[in-house]
Amino acid sequence: MITGKQRAYLRGLANTMDPIFQIGKNGIEEAFLNQLEEALEARELIKIKVLENSGLGAREASDEICRKIGCEGIQAIGSKIVLYKKSEKKPKIEIPQGNRK
Repeated sequence: MITGKQRAYLRGLANTMDPIFQIGKNGIEEAFLNQLEEALEARELIKIKVLENSGLGAREASDEICRKIGCEGIQAIGSKIVLYKKSEKKPKIEIPQGNRK
């Protein structure tokens, strides 16, 4: 589980990213989920654009994807969502650990 500070850090990293996937009229299919898993393994942090013809809202799409592939929904604003999943093979992103006093 990611803390609020870690989520804010990841949001900051995602600010400059462009969406690499789109969810369109076909919605969230198995082949799409497989592509997302591969991209998350390679990049750890990805941005997706949810098109109007998908019939899904950004939050709804994010929740469904996270439930199906076990990633973390970092942000859902407007038509864009940001997802994170730590790479099992080669972690790239160093997330600050929450220090409790």
